[in-house]
Amino acid sequence: MTTAINNKKIVLVVGAGDATGGAIAKRFAREGYVACVTRRSADKLQPLVESITASGGESHGFACDARNEEDVIALIEQIETGLGPIEAFVFNIGANVPCSILEETARKYFKIWEMACFSGFLNAREVAKRMVIRRRGTILFTGATAGLRGAAGFAAFAGAKHGIRALAQSMARELGPINIHVAHVVVDGAIDTDFIRDNFPEKYATKDQDGILNPEHIADNFWYLHSQPRDAWTFELDLRPWNERW
Repeated sequence: MTTAINNKKIVLVVGAGDATGGAIAKRFAREGYVACVTRRSADKLQPLVESITASGGESHGFACDARNEEDVIALIEQIETGLGPIEAFVFNIGANVPCSILEETARKYFKIWEMACFSGFLNAREVAKRMVIRRRGTILFTGATAGLRGAAGFAAFAGAKHGIRALAQSMARELGPINIHVAHVVVDGAIDTDFIRDNFPEKYATKDQDGILNPEHIADNFWYLHSQPRDAWTFELDLRPWNERW
């Protein structure tokens, strides 16, 4: 286990999609961090990498199956030895797939858990191994309402999100005394994405009234958590539009 010798600070965003993950990467890049972003397909990362670069930042895209232990170990090693120390890690894989419990298959249930929970464990574990040596760092998990209560038709997703929240709690209690800040962000509400626009037009119509979450504002809160002084760390932060029922 080795680390590159340079002064660059790295943020690793696993699950850097077109909305929240991408916005978080851009937010950290604005603060001078090198944004390392991953998806299963590297081609889908190119627009994000180019956008950050065009704004004067530095970004690198990596194709990685977040569920594959060997891939994850190799990814962390590549970043730490080739670019610099990972100072902030963001796990942002969702897998929000509805299905009745009466029709849910074992294969799909397991895949959703792998994506939204198991992969979070693999990536966070490998990053934490590096952070404990330096005795500093931030690990942030993107959560959801499903991590607090399971809705009808979302048993698989709720199980996975409950699991990632429990993982975050355990990690926070173990790693906090070693100066590593672990936090869980509950995103409770629709986010301004193409998916919401195309599939929930009535909900998307509330955008002009601030009725759906702006990914850039979510990203601001992730930066806020990372920059908190350690005498006042937040473990769990929930974000929702002003008009969201909860």
